[in-house]
Amino acid sequence: MEKAVKNLQNNKKSSDVVVQPTQNPNDVIDLKELFWVLVGRWKMIFLAMLIGALLAGLYHTFLVKPSYQADASIFITSDESVISVAGLQVSSELTADYTRIVKSRNVLKQVIKDLDLDMNYRQLGELVNITNPDDSHIITITVTCGDIELCRDIANSLLNIGIDRIYQVIRNSEPTVIDYSEAQAVEQVSKGLGKTVMMGAMFGIVLAGGLIIVRFLTDTTLKTEDDIRKNLHMPVLSVIPYYEGKKE
Repeated sequence: MEKAVKNLQNNKKSSDVVVQPTQNPNDVIDLKELFWVLVGRWKMIFLAMLIGALLAGLYHTFLVKPSYQADASIFITSDESVISVAGLQVSSELTADYTRIVKSRNVLKQVIKDLDLDMNYRQLGELVNITNPDDSHIITITVTCGDIELCRDIANSLLNIGIDRIYQVIRNSEPTVIDYSEAQAVEQVSKGLGKTVMMGAMFGIVLAGGLIIVRFLTDTTLKTEDDIRKNLHMPVLSVIPYYEGKKE
């Protein structure tokens, strides 16, 4: 009986033993070795940077069209001669209506007619953005296109025609012009050549570095004595030197 109890205790102890999995040293990435691999391939990375910058520069020069942005703004008030809290509240409520009127189909068609534009009102509407900054009583008309003077003319025409249309529809008051668009104030919103070239250079560096890292991680060839010891766990008994032959 005592012998059977001892056997059960021994079996219990043996079953409580947990075998810890051992980590394969080959699964660990040697960051120091990876760093020196990248340093050793600096010429390849530098060449990829130059190619990326060159391709980005050519793309920007021949394929990317510059984009400009012009804006004009008006101030909305009620018809009261004295500005009051109630008057400002009414103006705030009407601002959304004024915004829709400025970008209405009739206004856009009139702008196309006045400027003799070769587009329909839907295409013009895609170039126009009407905003109400910070829920104020100001409406900003922003036009984005590829020509500085055209941006300015469209913004100013929308401003004038929009004001007349607002007065015809609501007859509350005529909005006050804050700023007309000027050619000197038109800003270029598309990326410049310098930024595009820099992005191309960075893309070249990342691409070359990524390829080098992938090749490093997937390379299982043995190149040195240390690789043999580390991967095969076997001692190196002898080394055969490389012989190029006699030079005549």
